[in-house]
Amino acid sequence: MTIVPSAATKRRSALIVEPLPALSDNYIWLLHRDGEAWVVDPGDASPVQHALQKRGLCLQGIFLTHHHADHVGGVHALRSATACRVVGPAGEPLPEPVEPVAEGDTIEALGQHWRVLEVPGHTAGHIAYVNNAPLDGPRWLFCGDTLFSGGCGRLFEGTPAQMLASLDRLAALPGETQVCCAHEYTLSNLRFARAVEPDNPELAAYAQACQARREVGEPTLPSTIATELGINPFLRSREPTVRRAVQQRDPAARSDVEVFAALRRWKDGFC
Repeated sequence: MTIVPSAATKRRSALIVEPLPALSDNYIWLLHRDGEAWVVDPGDASPVQHALQKRGLCLQGIFLTHHHADHVGGVHALRSATACRVVGPAGEPLPEPVEPVAEGDTIEALGQHWRVLEVPGHTAGHIAYVNNAPLDGPRWLFCGDTLFSGGCGRLFEGTPAQMLASLDRLAALPGETQVCCAHEYTLSNLRFARAVEPDNPELAAYAQACQARREVGEPTLPSTIATELGINPFLRSREPTVRRAVQQRDPAARSDVEVFAALRRWKDGFC
């Protein structure tokens, strides 16, 4: 699926954002305008190289959110072929050379200013990128494996408190923000979400719409922050319906962090 601004918006901004399927269930996000491109988390070089050739694009840079192999595996090949910039989280082991960035840094790319948000939890140094309040186009969030549609990343290196705080940061973004996650996990996440909140009508409708998209081979992404606030149990862990469901399984979970941690453990063992 290609996400193209409306005709009115396109006259002001030609930024185009596309998810490139990669590996078994990854998305590499391709951003381009005026023949120039950046990509986010290229775990495999081949889909990127094919897309660049097909669209006649010159790769200018790579955004990395974290160090896992399925997000950085294509960096060496792409950098060798194009001499592009590589930007990634300071403090994580990445394919060097990388321009290290941290909270508060801004990268100018494709006519946009991209702000770095530190969102640890999935990994210790995980970051996200969001463009600064564009007046002439969508706000895009590239969140790697921190936030998924209907879910969140596993806690491989961080703590429940860190992940909850990171998700709170993302949840505070404007509702229309386009959420560009790095995996097509939506349907499995929604099965869990419906186990947590079986009577959530917004969730039921969203699950049906996502199922229809997948049946015709379309991605479920991007989502929006507004959508996730209505359907994602990890952004809704303070909601009474979610708290009750968690506490029925783990009565000892009382604080916000304890409830979130119990919810994440529930998802880890969910079939």
